[in-house]
Amino acid sequence: MPDLFKIAIRDRQLNKTYTLQVPEDKYILQNAEQQGVELPYLCRNGACTTCAVRVISGEIYQPEAMGLSSELRQQGYALLCVSYPRSDLEVETQDEDEVYELQFGRYFGKGKVRAGLPLDEE
Repeated sequence: MPDLFKIAIRDRQLNKTYTLQVPEDKYILQNAEQQGVELPYLCRNGACTTCAVRVISGEIYQPEAMGLSSELRQQGYALLCVSYPRSDLEVETQDEDEVYELQFGRYFGKGKVRAGLPLDEE
């Protein structure tokens, strides 16, 4: 039987906090939806930043989050569509443009992108 964790998600745009129980083997976003909670998302594949959150406390596992650089992961960002809880968690939604700018803003408009995603260039 998988461990069940308490997840508190603060939706900054709506100024609401949702508290959920999510098993360690289920994606947080999908499980939230099954519990009637609507959160921002777009691709559901870990490739965009629409479902990005900042982890306030707890541990999250996101091996498929190709849309987030390792630098942003280390700063505590996660993509709920491809994230599993590894402990009780407290997270807050982010503005998509804010996370996109953190990740890609230093490249675009500065002539630094030669081809593909700039995540591995530097």
